[in-house]
Amino acid sequence: MLAPVALGMVAPVAANAADLNMAAVNQYSSTEQVTSVSQLSDVQPTDWAYQALSNLVERYGCVAGYPNGTFAGGKAMSRYEAAALLNACLDRVTEVTDELKRLANEFSDELAVIRGRVSTLEAKVGALEATRFSTTTKLKGEVNFVLGGVDNAWTPGTSKAPASTNVGNTAFNYDLRLNFDTSFTGKDLLRTRLRSGNFSSQPFGSSSSLFKLDKAESTANAVTLDRLYYQFPALAKGVTLTAGALVRNTEMTWVPTAYKSEILDFFQLAGAPGVYNKATGAGFGAQWAQPTKKGKGGFVAGVNYVAQNGGDSTKGEFNESGALNTLAQIGYRAPQWGAAFGYRYGTEGTRVRTFNALAGKSGALAPGQTSNGYALSAYWQPKTSGIIPSVSAGYGWNTVSLDAAGQATPAGATDSQTWYAGLQWSNVFAKGNSAGFAIGQPGNAEGLDKDATMWEVFYKYKVSDNITVTPAVFYASNNQAFAGASSNYGGVIQTKFTF
Repeated sequence: MLAPVALGMVAPVAANAADLNMAAVNQYSSTEQVTSVSQLSDVQPTDWAYQALSNLVERYGCVAGYPNGTFAGGKAMSRYEAAALLNACLDRVTEVTDELKRLANEFSDELAVIRGRVSTLEAKVGALEATRFSTTTKLKGEVNFVLGGVDNAWTPGTSKAPASTNVGNTAFNYDLRLNFDTSFTGKDLLRTRLRSGNFSSQPFGSSSSLFKLDKAESTANAVTLDRLYYQFPALAKGVTLTAGALVRNTEMTWVPTAYKSEILDFFQLAGAPGVYNKATGAGFGAQWAQPTKKGKGGFVAGVNYVAQNGGDSTKGEFNESGALNTLAQIGYRAPQWGAAFGYRYGTEGTRVRTFNALAGKSGALAPGQTSNGYALSAYWQPKTSGIIPSVSAGYGWNTVSLDAAGQATPAGATDSQTWYAGLQWSNVFAKGNSAGFAIGQPGNAEGLDKDATMWEVFYKYKVSDNITVTPAVFYASNNQAFAGASSNYGGVIQTKFTF
């Protein structure tokens, strides 16, 4: 098909052998083609046909020059030269075609298998597209089974129920979380989370309990809407904005710790449960992370606001009775270490999480009270796993005002101090497993005889990428939530499933 076109384009010329440059015809007929268009001295990148010549030379090897190293692109071509050029191109095409046929015959079995697999994959993709519920939403689930108990755990009696209640029996509980994560641009996140659990308030389910577990919720087996918020990058580089009707303050900031046992709630809060108190409600926030090269550290800062009763029109988003939490933080975060200073202002109804108090007192602020919480936390971790663990530590200081009448409220919160230190080893006995130990002091009601000391030990065993089993033992002295301010040991076996 090419030959008639090319030959027809050549102006009729005399076919006298004497008039032909036979050396040029012989060179076109030879296999010694040029390998780069730069070898043709009279062809320049500015020439209109430069790209076409470059493709013919370097991709197909179909063009040769004259003996003097020129292409003579403006010169008329004889029919003999055109025939020689076409013959050279067709020889190259034939070589490639023959090689492809040989390879196709040699690997015919493998190609058949691949064609079958591609057909199966296309069918599966088609079925997946037909059955998926959304093109923008992914489901991420987490289920925790917890078998555990606490020794010598009796809740104090009251005037209505004078007898103490034994809450130290071994129980088998669950905590279920289903995250529906939606992205409209690839950089934003609309999170809708459903949650269910059957924990009792004591000893593991209440945020006022020293033995509150990180993976524990009391919904009486009902499924509730647990989160609903939207995160998106702002115009300024490194800034993320968040707003939602159900959002948590610690999800709009950075908790500076390398200790992540996921057992006792207190040890997940960088030693400052008065600042990183996991307040959840209607709110918004902004977080900034300094843009840096991968593997380098940078500054971080943020501020967020959560009204725990913001959805209640009788209290409101901005009224002090709405349990307002304003959290601000500045710090520095690097691959091996990080440190941050945090501050939280709270109004009535907010609380210091994991608070040690006698009956009649609590970590929650009474009407008219406000609080100021301060946190200083830091961590360091080695580059590689080994005998040297990561080290995390933190300190919290919480001050509480008097009530609206200018007096101390017996049932309200009081000033308190908290601290913790945690060690964690990675790849213990096997890759993916971890172990750790932490010790600290939770918030304690002012005026009590002595503070409580807490510690925990855990070993996290990775069964697979989606299943981990974590046995843990923990202890608290002078536990004011139990009869006789007893000292208590506890233990759990926590199995976590992710999908």
